[in-house]
Amino acid sequence: MKLNIVLYQPEIPENTANIMRTCAASNFKLHLIEPLGFALSSSKFKRSSANNLDNVNYERYINWDEFTSKNPGEYFYMTRYGKKSLTEFNYKEIDKDIYLIFGRESTGIPYELLASNLDRCFRLPMNANVRALNVSNCVAICAYEVLRQLDYPDLSKVEPENFKGENFLENFKK
Repeated sequence: MKLNIVLYQPEIPENTANIMRTCAASNFKLHLIEPLGFALSSSKFKRSSANNLDNVNYERYINWDEFTSKNPGEYFYMTRYGKKSLTEFNYKEIDKDIYLIFGRESTGIPYELLASNLDRCFRLPMNANVRALNVSNCVAICAYEVLRQLDYPDLSKVEPENFKGENFLENFKK
């Protein structure tokens, strides 16, 4: 089973760049469905990605139909209209690839797509005075909930030796 984040026509380069960093850190593959509201080659985008473009597995698609034709699996749709919480799904029971789908910053996922997949729509519970969280925050929350349920497969639970190492604090001297 592979874990995937899908961005449907993302508009803001900084959000997508931050999501790329989350995908690089968590071993999720990122799928970008065009049109994009920015160029991946722009200096602003590269700066926002914090040099993680080389560390993320991502693929671009010209539209939703191309994406779905190439990616069979279990689809879950993040929407403020969802009536389930992300935690109501048991990801351990899924033996297919998992796709968490997020919409455009301005309009979300097309309503017709959501309406035909109501049983797979979810939202993050929040205060009734707030419409939505930033999409990059949503991706991070959702990705790590799936990983938590799966006990963080192939992820280091300690500081890697190629950075400061597992025993950095134990060996820290003031």
